[in-house]
Order: sequence, then structure tokens, then C-alpha cells
Amino acid sequence: MKKIILSAIMLMFVISITAQEINWVTFEEAVALQKKEPRKIIMDVYTNWCGPCKLLDKNTFGNKDVADYINKNYYAVKFNAEGNSTITYKDKTFTNPGYDETKANRRNSPHQFSSFLQVRAYPTIAFFDEDLRMITPVTGYQNPQQLELYLKLFKTDKYKEMTSQEHFNKYYEAFKPTFGTTKTASN
Repeated sequence: MKKIILSAIMLMFVISITAQEINWVTFEEAVALQKKEPRKIIMDVYTNWCGPCKLLDKNTFGNKDVADYINKNYYAVKFNAEGNSTITYKDKTFTNPGYDETKANRRNSPHQFSSFLQVRAYPTIAFFDEDLRMITPVTGYQNPQQLELYLKLFKTDKYKEMTSQEHFNKYYEAFKPTFGTTKTASN
């Protein structure tokens, strides 16, 4: 019996250390990494109190296929849209002068950078190209297959060919998701 329990514990340990997680970095780290190896940036714009943000973390960013794809093709940034960090973007500094430490886990003042990105709801996933130009924000919870569409659209630069809603609709209708519903062991 002890052997079975010990084997089960060892198996859980091995699974937990081999589980794929997204390599989150700060925005400044992503900018520095881009100088060495250009990649697009995916930014999870979230708040501490947002329920759908937590589901996005657990169900979508916790998905092995999503994590693998993001780690191979993007620099991933988490940005608290109501936090008190300082962000420098294109020689401009953004802060949150209205931040209230006593509201850290409740609604707080929006960060200047989230306003600059025109974030109007949480979660929002902002995509940037290799030259740090924002491609677009994607608002709302995305399951793994929904996010896969955008990850591949932006990675392959197909979005540059889309000049109308009709072009996007054709891409959307033809898109065949391949990401499964498998979650990492930590979920």
C-alpha cells in the first residue's frame, strides 16, 4: 500500500513539474527580448477582482496547447489594468496616479496604459507586433479554441490581408481549431 501511495505522489510530482505554463514576463522584459529575438507580444490585461479574468487564466492560459503555442511564438505579458506599475511605451511613461492601495483587490482607478490601449472591459488581450505597434485588443473571455484563432491569425500576419469584416468572416468560417481541451496538471 505504501508503494502505491508513494508511486502516486511521485507521478503527481512528475506531472506537475512537466506541466507547461506560460512564461509570463513584464512589458519591459518583453521589449528587451524583442530586441534580441523579434516576436509578437500577447498582453493579458486583467484586474484582481475580475471573474472572467480568473477563468481565462485557469481554462485558457492553463491549457497546454495554448501555453505551448504562446511560449514558442510570443512574448507573454500580464498587465494589471488597475495596478500601480509604471510602464514605458514608445518613450512615454504611464502610471496610475489614482491608485488606492486599500482597493488592491477591489475596483480601483484605471491605469493610464489601459486607457491608452482603449481597454473598455476585462479581460482584454492586446496583441503587439514585432515593432511594438498594437495590432488590436480582443475583449472578453476566450476559450482555447477562440484564442487559437487570434494567436494564429496574428502569428502568420494573415490579419494584414484582411481589409474588411467580410475577409475576417471568411477566415473565421474556414478556421479549423486544433487546440484540445487538455489542461495542465496545475488546473
